Amino acid sequence: MQEERQRLEELRRLIRYHDYRYYVLNSPEISDAEYDKLLRELRALEEKHPDWVTPDSPTQRVGGEPAAGFRRVRHPRPILSLASVTTDEEARAWLERTRRLAKGAALDFVVEPKIDGLRVVLTYLDGQLKVGATRGDGEVGEDITPNLRTVRDVPLSIPLRSDLQGLPPVPPRLVVSGEAYLPLDRFHELNRSLERAGEQPFANPRNAAAGSLRQLDPSVTAARPIRLFTYAIVDGDGVHTQWEVLQRLRAWGFPTTPDARHFADFESVIAYVHEWMGRRDTLNYEADGVVIKINDLDLAASLGVAGRDPRGAIAFKFEAREATTRLVGVEVQVGSAGTLTPVATLEPVQIGGVQVVHASLHNFQDIARKDIRIGDRVIVRRAGDVIPYVVGPIPSLRTGHEKPIQVPKRCPSCGGPVIQRSDEVAVYCANVNCPAILERRLAVFAGRGAMDIEGLGEKVAQQLVQSGLVKDLSDVYSLRQEDLLGLEGFASRRAQKLLQAIEASKERPLWRLLVGLGIRHVGTAAAQALEKHLRSMDAIMRAGEEQLQNIEGIGPTIARSVVEFFAEERNRRVIERMRRAGVKMQPETVQA
Repeated sequence: MQEERQRLEELRRLIRYHDYRYYVLNSPEISDAEYDKLLRELRALEEKHPDWVTPDSPTQRVGGEPAAGFRRVRHPRPILSLASVTTDEEARAWLERTRRLAKGAALDFVVEPKIDGLRVVLTYLDGQLKVGATRGDGEVGEDITPNLRTVRDVPLSIPLRSDLQGLPPVPPRLVVSGEAYLPLDRFHELNRSLERAGEQPFANPRNAAAGSLRQLDPSVTAARPIRLFTYAIVDGDGVHTQWEVLQRLRAWGFPTTPDARHFADFESVIAYVHEWMGRRDTLNYEADGVVIKINDLDLAASLGVAGRDPRGAIAFKFEAREATTRLVGVEVQVGSAGTLTPVATLEPVQIGGVQVVHASLHNFQDIARKDIRIGDRVIVRRAGDVIPYVVGPIPSLRTGHEKPIQVPKRCPSCGGPVIQRSDEVAVYCANVNCPAILERRLAVFAGRGAMDIEGLGEKVAQQLVQSGLVKDLSDVYSLRQEDLLGLEGFASRRAQKLLQAIEASKERPLWRLLVGLGIRHVGTAAAQALEKHLRSMDAIMRAGEEQLQNIEGIGPTIARSVVEFFAEERNRRVIERMRRAGVKMQPETVQA
């Protein structure tokens, strides 16, 4: 018995060591087959002695039981965003402002890749992972600990007395921040497997990382190839420079980017930025720029913040990628608020390694202003390397056969009349019963940015509306298994999973419900402001325009839209039915 216990501890130590060699140092000493053999032996011993299983065992990364929802976690310090620059001149202007604020103090810099993924915050107590959360709004995130435990890059424990020589002491409480991401090759593999399964592929690697980590079932996350780079100690003693932060994190077993650099002068920083711009297409992850940080953490903190942006760091964003192609047609999509949005159909073109066949035209007023025509050669850009849009035409390449793009006089879905409000550029379908509007509203309501109902995408939303099962958003919470079994593609297991996801959505934060209701002009920021200041659905419904405009981030347009929405009896009935179904109507914050 004693020999088996010793062998179990030895296997855990070996596996942790080889995890460190593979995931942190990128220098494995054994083959995958040999690693798997160690893991199988450990798993067999733990199956023989289940009382020996501990939460930090390497075998415990396979995923636990599905959760009912995500609790909210308050971060020990705000996780701030970064201001950005796009030119050398803007970067040098930031440097001059920083020098003035630093009052002549010597400055050196650390430059790191700006990875386009999901920011996560990991809390360790006495070396054990206790909480893993999303960044959320910077102050409060979602507890996704069971999912992060399945990510092999995330240490489950940090030995206070390490087997690795030279390890700096680990503080009793350590909070680390980093970026979870999907490597590009694995992202494409994942999308191909989703398409083969008849599921909706992810639009980009960032969405894939976020969607994989925000799963109610950790086994789904465990099957996704999520990686992690860490770059910040949010809470922990004994570090004074950013370069030391990266060295400490690496020594403690956290993966850090091998591409971070330390520079004593700013012109070397600029040169490295341009070197990175030339390498972006060779990377196996999405990066939309680099982050320039003042190395002295105490000095950086003393500079304070401007709005929500720390003055001691700046993001140098890459230029968006562009290509030219031909605009061959225009599709008109009906949005959740009835907005008719023109979308360009393009001759396929590669932009940044992604084939683009559709691009945003923004609105019909923008089309007229730029004089974009069907048949034009156009410039297409991927803003933030993700969302393609038409920058404008190339008039010099016109042949004379191009055709103007007309504003539709009828809704392409229901044939109803089209209206345009005098104070807005958008064109709307005037039919409040337009099925396309309800289909889109339902898809938005269930989407990742709102109530996050897994399995209720655009296709299912269309089925539910066209079958008559959903006549307004509240009907989602009345669906039964026998209703779903009557829809094409639904068997018992799929129906049960969707109903579980619908039930879990009742516990979403209030701001997500506000976004999901489809109130015109109310996006994430406005919804979070409403929740923060008014605290409950009832208070929001009672608020007048003047009261709403006193909330930071809520202007006259949003205030009027909110009041008009809740003044409509049918919207109030929908909310009341949701309330009776158990949908949460006020926020709840949990302190980590």
